[in-house]
Amino acid sequence: NKFMLALIDESGDPGLKIEKGSSRYFTIALVVFEDKDEALSCDQRIQLLKKEIGWNEASEFHFKRNSDKIRRAFLQAVSPYNFFYYGIVINKDPQKLWGEGFKNKESFYKYACGLVFENAKEKLNKATIVIDKSGNLDFRHHLAKYLRRKINSGAIKKVKMQRSDGNNLLQLADYVAGVINRSIKNKRKWADEYRKIIVHREIYVQIWPK
Repeated sequence: NKFMLALIDESGDPGLKIEKGSSRYFTIALVVFEDKDEALSCDQRIQLLKKEIGWNEASEFHFKRNSDKIRRAFLQAVSPYNFFYYGIVINKDPQKLWGEGFKNKESFYKYACGLVFENAKEKLNKATIVIDKSGNLDFRHHLAKYLRRKINSGAIKKVKMQRSDGNNLLQLADYVAGVINRSIKNKRKWADEYRKIIVHREIYVQIWPK
């Protein structure tokens, strides 16, 4: 019975009205563990890091809110563990994202979910997938629905919703999404440096449309 755990989180918002303040990029990260002991060790390492930096045990790592120093400490702490990740970055620039299909959020989400699934298909086979319950409500709802359909076809074992504040590995997925999003924007300080720390764990990051 093969162990396969996948955790999904997003960065940026899925809104399509960029001129009204929606983010230009919507990034979905998929973090995969193929070994139960590795997943457990990585989880424990993240927990230990909270102690090392003087946080209480119930604290949550959150890429957006953490300082540069914490971000580096986190990425360096997890980088030796055997996980890998996929990323999908959707560029919502109206010049690029055209077609009636993207006028509504529903079709946009469906498309995004499809891209994630297609890219990581061979790894998701019989996986348990955990989605961050505290993420964007609409998106999560669609993603869960999409993935549950895949369970019926036998591609996925099960889909769970959990809160990231109680799941260290979802915090890792949040970080991966944040790192990818920032390196694509590339306007901010340290954008590429963060990604370099974990790039050996990267399988594929797709930017769409090109």
